[in-house]
Amino acid sequence: MIVISEDVWSDDFASLRHRYPITYEADLWNRTDDLKSALAKAQALVVRNRTKVNRELIESAPNLRVIARAGVGLDNIDIKAADEKGIVVSAALGINANAVGELTVGLALSLLRDIVQRDASTRNGEWNRAAGRELSGKTWGFLGFGATGRSTSKLLSGFSLTQIAYDPFVKDGGAAAMKTFDEVISQSEIISIHLPSNADTKKIINSAALAKMKKGAIIVSVGRGEVIDEEALESALRDRAIAGAALDVREVEPAKDKRFTDLPNVILTPHIAGITVESQDAINKVLVSEIELALQGAPQKYAVGAIKQVK
Repeated sequence: MIVISEDVWSDDFASLRHRYPITYEADLWNRTDDLKSALAKAQALVVRNRTKVNRELIESAPNLRVIARAGVGLDNIDIKAADEKGIVVSAALGINANAVGELTVGLALSLLRDIVQRDASTRNGEWNRAAGRELSGKTWGFLGFGATGRSTSKLLSGFSLTQIAYDPFVKDGGAAAMKTFDEVISQSEIISIHLPSNADTKKIINSAALAKMKKGAIIVSVGRGEVIDEEALESALRDRAIAGAALDVREVEPAKDKRFTDLPNVILTPHIAGITVESQDAINKVLVSEIELALQGAPQKYAVGAIKQVK
């Protein structure tokens, strides 16, 4: 049996249903007891980022052979616990990088040209032609330079700007010169955040970091919301210490507070950077392939844990 606990579905999964029984309930992630019950006989689990695949959940699934993650972040999966149980964890890493890159550039352009506010004012009968800003001539700084950062960098190749990046795990940034964290945040007019959530990155964008940024700087956050101290960011935006922010990810999702909703220099989107028709189709094809390989005992192409093949 295959259990899909979130909104992950496509023709590929429909086809897979002809070969394996599938339980698909998009809200199953939010019903822990029901999820555990469904996993009692499951061999595969498909999730996005809402299902907390912790040790307790893994231990409730004695027949589980593969966990397939539809997306990039892995902070909702206890990979160590999966490794100990001999379970393959597969994630279609890099498959949605172009989608993330496109939205990152789009959000930056929208902030610089104040597109959202200009649209609203024009709909209200105004004709505000105040000057915006261009990307050309600016310095774009990346915090995190994995697949999504590199994809964004590639898309920026047509703009006349300087690219710099901070990533302690990357030595060659290609078009982006590798810098320290402080150098990136202090030298950049545009800062895009592609960092994962971990002990080293949690609230790395805090009041001290924000104080080092240029007054005209904008932030585009498409990694994980936990890397930003939202209280500090709100203060910096209200005081115009920085010019603006586009937040596709939040510390708590869905966001329950109204912290940024009245700020005209903020764009809020609901964690959609990697979600396009094209990226989801490609990811689902990978997941279906990975599940079938695992259930057949074949090596995984997208395994992210220590276990690459089900014994």
